[in-house]
Amino acid sequence: MSETLLSFPQALATSSDSSAGLKQVRKRDGRLARFDLARIGTAITKAVTAELGAAAAHELPAHVAQSITDYTERVARWCDLQEQLAVESIQDEVERVLMTAGEHRVARRYVLYRESQAHKRKASATQVRLASGELTALPINALEHWIAQACELHGQAPQAAAITADIVRSLPTEVTPTQLFDATILALRSRVELEPVFTYVAAKLLLDRSDSQLLQNHHGAAILTPLSPSERRAGYQRYFPEYVRAAVARGQLHESMLDYNLEAIAAFIVPERDSLLAYLGVQTLYDRYFLAHEGLRVELPQIFWMRIAMGLALGEQNKLERVKEFYDLLSQLHFTSATPTLFNAGTCHPQLSSCYLSTVEDDLVGIFKAIQDNAILSKWAGGLGNDWTNIRALGATIRGTGGKSQGIVPFLKVVSDAAVAVNQGGKRKGAVCAYLETWHLDIEEFLELRRTTGDERRRTHDLHTANWIPDLFMKRVLARDTWTLFSPNEVPDLHHTYGRAFEQKYLDYEQAADEGRIKLFRRVSAVDLWRKMLTLLFETGHPWVTWKDPSNIRSPQDHVGVVHNSNLCTEILLNNSAEETAVCNLGSVNLGAHITDGVLDLAMLERTIRTAVRMLDNVIDLNFYPTPEAANANLRHRPIGLGLMGFQDALYAMQISYASDRAVQFADESMEAISYFALLASSELARERGKYASFAGSKWDRGYLPIDTIDLVEQERGIKIDVPRTAQLNWEVVRRAIREQGLRNSNVLAIAPTATISNIAGVSQSIEPTYRNLYVKSNLSGEFTQVNEWLVEELKGLGLWSEEMLDQLKYYDGELAPIAEIPAEVKERYRTAFEIEPRWLIECAARRQKWIDMGQSLNLYLAAPSGRKLDEMYFLAWKLGLKTTYYLRTLAATQVEKSTIDVNRFGIQPRWMKNKSASGDIQIDRTLASAPEVCNLGGDCEACQ
Repeated sequence: MSETLLSFPQALATSSDSSAGLKQVRKRDGRLARFDLARIGTAITKAVTAELGAAAAHELPAHVAQSITDYTERVARWCDLQEQLAVESIQDEVERVLMTAGEHRVARRYVLYRESQAHKRKASATQVRLASGELTALPINALEHWIAQACELHGQAPQAAAITADIVRSLPTEVTPTQLFDATILALRSRVELEPVFTYVAAKLLLDRSDSQLLQNHHGAAILTPLSPSERRAGYQRYFPEYVRAAVARGQLHESMLDYNLEAIAAFIVPERDSLLAYLGVQTLYDRYFLAHEGLRVELPQIFWMRIAMGLALGEQNKLERVKEFYDLLSQLHFTSATPTLFNAGTCHPQLSSCYLSTVEDDLVGIFKAIQDNAILSKWAGGLGNDWTNIRALGATIRGTGGKSQGIVPFLKVVSDAAVAVNQGGKRKGAVCAYLETWHLDIEEFLELRRTTGDERRRTHDLHTANWIPDLFMKRVLARDTWTLFSPNEVPDLHHTYGRAFEQKYLDYEQAADEGRIKLFRRVSAVDLWRKMLTLLFETGHPWVTWKDPSNIRSPQDHVGVVHNSNLCTEILLNNSAEETAVCNLGSVNLGAHITDGVLDLAMLERTIRTAVRMLDNVIDLNFYPTPEAANANLRHRPIGLGLMGFQDALYAMQISYASDRAVQFADESMEAISYFALLASSELARERGKYASFAGSKWDRGYLPIDTIDLVEQERGIKIDVPRTAQLNWEVVRRAIREQGLRNSNVLAIAPTATISNIAGVSQSIEPTYRNLYVKSNLSGEFTQVNEWLVEELKGLGLWSEEMLDQLKYYDGELAPIAEIPAEVKERYRTAFEIEPRWLIECAARRQKWIDMGQSLNLYLAAPSGRKLDEMYFLAWKLGLKTTYYLRTLAATQVEKSTIDVNRFGIQPRWMKNKSASGDIQIDRTLASAPEVCNLGGDCEACQ
């Protein structure tokens, strides 16, 4: 056929003048209209043109125009045979004709055209009710433009039309601006699992709404007109000084915040750094951290970071210089202060410390003072650790009345209830961990406090518990020997000694019991008690396993007291007494942000740590102390706890599997570098500001660094600790600095869980392996689909990422092992927490412990726990010299929702699908899920971060 071009009107003129043209068509609204065959031709022509990509719709090749005429005539003949015609049925027939003719791609274009038209009709039918009560048409074009702008920043602009269509389809006929915004965010979040970058698009839109409320003083539909970068910068310049002055006037910020040149500080703000935040991070900040007034958040991310920086620089000489330094570190997410600092910096109650450790005295005044102190400290967002070993056991004689003691359990019930009643200022649940030494006569009841069966009056479901275990007990378990339980009022010095001195005193008391000089005691099998500890740990998640002797023997502050317990998250190890409530001040380096071209950037890490240590030291002087005992301890010893997060991200960036010798070596080398720079930074501060008050006589003063103290534990224990003492850096530099200048801080290093601040930074928690490559995270801000962005990018590079691959990930609960298409090397690097043998986590932790003066919040994972595996795991941790462990995690009964996939496609069952009942319902094997998936802090284990 000739390629002579015909105009579109000529093509339609060739169609037959069917009698269908005399018919009437019922419209969607019920009206009748004359049947117009040309409209069908127009629709088919548009579909063909869209597929061909023709430059002009009115010029088509002759054979194409003839085909359009033919398809139009077929539809006309069908219409001629119908008694009644409706718009939808005619459109259905157009689709059928195109499909019958083999025009599948044209038919697809026609379907999209129908959807587009339906979308426009829906949009025109939807109205927005503004705050004034006025109804206005849904601004569909503005909505799509707003979404397109956010998508364009992340290379997803072509998706804007489809996202807009999804939003419009989900809307009722009348919406509020808030409902429109929520529908927009939902449409974006539904795409995150296939394309993780949409989490940043959603974050951008959430910030646009806040911008409109604060920087433009607009509400509601103003979110559809986002600010340009220059307008945002100008908006910050205007709003920031107003915000500070207004917050001071309301009593939210301290009046000293007005001492700054606010206009100069506003110029330091870099609005573009908002793009570093994912949706979960922005939502977390919005829900839990931003200051609010009359229900409206009055902070934006960069204002928030600047408020923290200002709050931590109040005591500095060069305030402006330090504010910029602190702000740059925080806003680039290289380091993040702990949650209490983020909550309270710059406010009228700057309680910036994270953890408080107290010991409870054995009298009613001491007991109820401890409970009162817990309430006061918890109110200001502190995480609490209480030592209860001093309290006499059940059945012990009460000196004052001659009666018999009820032991520790009734008091712990009160502690538990008080923690619930005082919910950290309404921002998160209060939380306390009670510690008890293993020789205490009430230890067996203590182990059962979290059980869901038994006498409820002797259960504490909201109290965390931890065993404070002496090395002698572990030796007795190894020897399958007996263990003697005592009441502390009859063995008062056991609690205040450790190592060989403890062993000698314990043996003396056992002899005294044999000779009848001690009446209240009980002998048990050490193996049976150990087995009960592990059984209850598996069943209830508590008590946690922590060790008294390495915590004390390696303590740099052994000259001023005994470490009686740890904190809520088991990483802080500081001495306490009736006069001193130990305090620690936390923050974490984002290790993943310090990998450059696959290598740890030591220069960047040094800069980060020098600033971070200064910020943490400032906390001590600026802090609001809820109790005098806390002030006494913190100002005298000045401990800080610099930790890390994003360890797994660093491994991904370096293409290292967590389950490998390379990961163990990197754990060693990275922690060595952090320790090296942190100790140097503290020594530099000592030169500038002076040594901490109790420096004289400390291990630091005696020439001991953390790596030197492994040998001390080995000597006291009498058992080899198989951890290499090798080093990569020149530690003589550090030793010389401490000899000449001392240290500003008694303790410098501790690795906290970082659950919430990791969400903000968008990196893996603390030293944790990836939980799952795809899962739903639940916390106080809601539920968030989490997909491993590193994995998605790698699979994209291999051409393997698709909806099919996503379905397989869902089916296999985020594990790669059963997916045949994925290369073995990739599977190895993306093993998840339950696929990694616990020994790798313990080996990495042991290498870090070489360099840390306090401890680590070390979670351990078991896919299929058994008594043997638990025993081996915890004994390995003890033998390698670890001080503490944290949660034991086993597989949960709940998994990724699979209702959207065909579970029959993949051939085998995931391990959690034990079998199916006769009705076809899945039966969950709950033996794999006895321990809780998360703690009772609303999905946030990070009570002190």
